[in-house]
Amino acid sequence: MPHLLRLPRELDERLEHLVQTTGLSKTLLIERCLESGVAALEAELLMEGGQASRAPTSIDQLLRESGLGA
Repeated sequence: MPHLLRLPRELDERLEHLVQTTGLSKTLLIERCLESGVAALEAELLMEGGQASRAPTSIDQLLRESGLGA
């Protein structure tokens, strides 16, 4: 499912540098960032206790809250 991301210029430039340096696609790099970020959030929220019982947040909602999505 496609998502529209609006990245700050500095972050986009950093990603582009990684693309040029590693030869990996920007899509793959963004997916890897999201996977590790969501894993970190899950660990953080589960450690806080009580937060794990709330309804799961959709990726669209996470992107909106982070300012990365539409």
